[in-house]
Amino acid sequence: MRWLVTGASGFVGRALVARLAADAANEVCAAVRVPNGPLPGGVHRLVMPELGPQTDWTAALEGVDVVVHLAARVHVMHEKAREPLVEFRRVNVQATLQLARQAAQAGVRRFVFVSSAKVNGEFTLPGVAFGPDDLPQPQEAYSRSKQEAEAALQELARAVPMEVVIIRPPLVYGPGVRANFRALMWAVAHACPLPLGAIDNRRSFLALDNLVDLVVVCARHPAAANQVFMASDGCDLSTTELLRRLGRVMSRPAHLWPVPGAVLQWGAWFVGRGAAVQRLCGNLQIDISKTRTLLDWTPPVSVDEGLRRAAEAYLRDSG
Repeated sequence: MRWLVTGASGFVGRALVARLAADAANEVCAAVRVPNGPLPGGVHRLVMPELGPQTDWTAALEGVDVVVHLAARVHVMHEKAREPLVEFRRVNVQATLQLARQAAQAGVRRFVFVSSAKVNGEFTLPGVAFGPDDLPQPQEAYSRSKQEAEAALQELARAVPMEVVIIRPPLVYGPGVRANFRALMWAVAHACPLPLGAIDNRRSFLALDNLVDLVVVCARHPAAANQVFMASDGCDLSTTELLRRLGRVMSRPAHLWPVPGAVLQWGAWFVGRGAAVQRLCGNLQIDISKTRTLLDWTPPVSVDEGLRRAAEAYLRDSG
């Protein structure tokens, strides 16, 4: 099987390309933004410095069976665009549709689009989980662009023979994870006291290896055609429990103060950090029953094993 993987030098892309390259039956073309950076042996590197509505993918798509589209404009810490939504749409909607149209013209059998659970919304009510058929409620520019890309791909799939599969993951963690999850590992590793010892929420997470496995299943399983799937480890944790489990796998017990969540959130809003603390204290649960049933899929990596792999890589890389 011949694959084209976009965003192949990213956090998820590197792991997916490594998984595919380990199977001699696969021929992998990895689309990357820069020419340097490690790739497994036998993988064809395609440098695509610009992802936009005019990008020509014709040569890259020749003979391709499956496209896995990971490349995207993601959250920008220090946004410089005057109109962020316009820029998100240019990359995440228009460029995605450009690639998909050319893929259909080239005879690609299946197009796997990795979207985001944020398409469903930012938070769930206690005991309620997001499902693939829920009314989308994206709250910011990134998730709105992902939802619009999903809709454009689904419309395209109704007009061409190419099958489209959409995957909506929550926060993905694993070796090489950055941003907030890495910050939590840093805090545990350095024995930083955290006021997160009494957070009674529930959040779904997704181990990198579980996402990679699901992508491969969605590329091959007949029942995945033109479906939307939610993804998670299938084991929801409170922020308090997540930190405790990280402490166990890192052999550095988390130092947690039992500050009530309501008090913590009130104080955070008072100092202008309400949104960040809400992500730690709020609920975001994912229902993967359709993914389990339709694809006969079970996350192959447990939460504790996924955390161990992430923590070991962090400790190794941080010296």
